[in-house]
Amino acid sequence: MIVTVTLNPSLDRAVEVDALTRGEVIRATAAHLDPGGKGVNVSRALLANGVPSVAVLPCGGDEGGQLVRLLKAEGVEVLAVPITGRTRSNITLAEPDGTVTKVNEPGPAMFRAEFDEITDRVLTRAGSADWVVLCGSVPPGLPADAYAQLCRRLRSAGIRVAVDTSGPALREAASAGATLLKPNRDELAEVVGAPLAALGDVVAACQQLRAWGADAVVASLGADGAVLVDAEGVVTGTCPVTRPRSTVGAGDALLAGFLAAGARGAAALAEGLAWGAAAVSLPGSRMPGPADLIRHNVTIHPQPDQLRPLLRSGPPS
Repeated sequence: MIVTVTLNPSLDRAVEVDALTRGEVIRATAAHLDPGGKGVNVSRALLANGVPSVAVLPCGGDEGGQLVRLLKAEGVEVLAVPITGRTRSNITLAEPDGTVTKVNEPGPAMFRAEFDEITDRVLTRAGSADWVVLCGSVPPGLPADAYAQLCRRLRSAGIRVAVDTSGPALREAASAGATLLKPNRDELAEVVGAPLAALGDVVAACQQLRAWGADAVVASLGADGAVLVDAEGVVTGTCPVTRPRSTVGAGDALLAGFLAAGARGAAALAEGLAWGAAAVSLPGSRMPGPADLIRHNVTIHPQPDQLRPLLRSGPPS
């Protein structure tokens, strides 16, 4: 069983349009409303593929109530902690060529007492968990090391912790000894303060996170696939998508697949890539189920030191 923690969840409304033109009235061709937030998406992807998961999250206002109802309708077990603020809403505009424009609200401020309640819920449930996954942005009102504080308490109890966040919170999580970090290319470049133009740059950046204290790093690179760097070495892989529809939640699906497959080595990376690619092929922030996975499209490169191609530009996942 995998426990996910999302401190800044959302309602995600995805709107498909033929073309996005500023200042014009645009007719949508389709619209979808899904539960949102990185940890929320990890739980949804796991459950869609038969892996037990519990989602711990704050909820506030009518939006928070709707978020919980949507999750329960998908069969997600939710541990919701009421907060004073209103759960945020995000909007995604998707064009036919796969271009995605995303507008994210900052989210409500969280008080220390609310964070302490979430921490207590997580620690109570974590005893029977294989992993605890801490995901997403740190909400206003909390320090950058909020995830790191929780990580240290979980690691001291012998619990494996995966963290998917960005900026100072990502570095703090590495220093706290996270078992696994899952940044995307832009987040990885930001935290090490250097551009990542080639595969070797990505590997070096992942090694830097390990030097700060993380056990392993999976970096998602959008159309360029993903890289796994751990004590056993480096593995890279790709999984092309013929008709991309939305990159929202693709990195979350990749992380879910990696964890579901044992979170170690080439086989786990290949499964994560299959899940991430399947998410890109779906509208909005839909999470893939078994029927959506096309594993034979995955290519694994166990010796990336012989392959140093320049990375393509593209949306992070």
